[in-house]
Amino acid sequence: MDVEQAKKILQENEIKQVLCAFADVRGYLQTFSIPARKFIEGGAFEGIGFDGSSIRGFKSINESDMVWIPDVSTLKIVPWETDPVQKTAIMFGDVYEAWGSAQSDADPRGYVAKRMEKKLADMGLSAIFGPEIEFFLFENVDPTKLIYDLWVSPNGGTGDSWGPPRVMPESPELASGGFIIRPKEGYFRPPPEDTTITYRNELVDILEKLDVMVEYHHHEVATAGQVELDFEPKTMVDVGDAFYLYKFAAKNLAAMYGMIATFMPKPLYLDNASGMHVHQSLWEGEPFKGKNIFADPDDEYMLSQKARYYIGGLLEHAKALTALTAPTVNSYKRLVPGFEAPIYICWSPRNRSALIRVPMYHKKPSAIRAEYRGVDPSTNPYLSLPAMVAAGLDGIKKKIEPGDPIMEDVYELSPARKRELGIGELPTTLRDAIDHLATDEVIQDVLGTHIFDAFMEIKIDEWNQYCLYITPWEFMKYLDI
Repeated sequence: MDVEQAKKILQENEIKQVLCAFADVRGYLQTFSIPARKFIEGGAFEGIGFDGSSIRGFKSINESDMVWIPDVSTLKIVPWETDPVQKTAIMFGDVYEAWGSAQSDADPRGYVAKRMEKKLADMGLSAIFGPEIEFFLFENVDPTKLIYDLWVSPNGGTGDSWGPPRVMPESPELASGGFIIRPKEGYFRPPPEDTTITYRNELVDILEKLDVMVEYHHHEVATAGQVELDFEPKTMVDVGDAFYLYKFAAKNLAAMYGMIATFMPKPLYLDNASGMHVHQSLWEGEPFKGKNIFADPDDEYMLSQKARYYIGGLLEHAKALTALTAPTVNSYKRLVPGFEAPIYICWSPRNRSALIRVPMYHKKPSAIRAEYRGVDPSTNPYLSLPAMVAAGLDGIKKKIEPGDPIMEDVYELSPARKRELGIGELPTTLRDAIDHLATDEVIQDVLGTHIFDAFMEIKIDEWNQYCLYITPWEFMKYLDI
């Protein structure tokens, strides 16, 4: 699509407003609205100025003038805005410095993700990604009225006793007066137990109108309104854009239903959390048209040596990657044993207790890929996807062997057996993860100095805020000390 085609779409669809979209360093979607006539009749396609000092991680107040320049290929009509006065389009763009003179090194999409795509193209390669994004639907969430379970299960919250009360925002299942889905038994539940199916069907329709083509969707494992919709694989920048369209559509549709869609990784105590497993592969030339360099038909798992080195790189850099793939304090309440979360640094075919899984669904070269399971939907994909590729490429460059695949359930292995197999663990807190990022030059390099420094500052401040907060659990535990 070029500018003239974009103008034609805006005119023919009688669009009144254009949401101009980009992401901040934290991974939050940012938008501002411009009347469509400014794109049709004016010079808005040349760029729009804004205050970069008001965007987290961008610029200081003394260098705050920045320019958003649209990527016309991303123009989409917002399907649910049908009122003639409200008809809206959304378009992603990249952020430039003052005068639009140069690509800003503060922009995750334009500087990090596009730079990695160019690096791959210069090598004759492309990367494709298929994220599995999970989230929760709640009828309401009032943080002032949460019910806290006063006791922690004796062996760390593995679900031995589920008796109420526990932290449980009101959910569609429990609020509907229908069947109750028991904790950790929600996977693939049909209606009427699954009360989210009408919402999901409508969300699929909206996403496909936004060119985010859904492969399948279902209720997830957790008891209360946890759902997953997976969309067709895309290249790096496109999958980042689709990630934000997915969140944008899911939240807006939920609001229309009088509900809340949350991508908070772990909203429920003693039940499964929301992850974002990322399937990925490298191709020579164009994806699905060239050669999948991860595939070797003669290998037991159809996995090439380069794919093994790529996996070795991911494992080598896993602790630093976790700061980007699980970037919130809440993320580490997901990364614990017993809830299908990957905390052990190892790889395996089929085995979902490993950090990296090689799916064995279809025995054909185009389907061979690595699934990195240590990601959750609080991530900024414009940062985490390039960082994963950088780690994998480092593995290929240095020929890092991933070791033998772990064929056993890692959760059931004894500490001695894990030590024998050389299985490490992911960081257990955000502070641990950012400390590992601080020493990983490969991941720092892909972020660039500005984003690395800004990300570290934001996350250290976030961690310090959390450490100072007094929780209800502490009153229960220590009031009578």
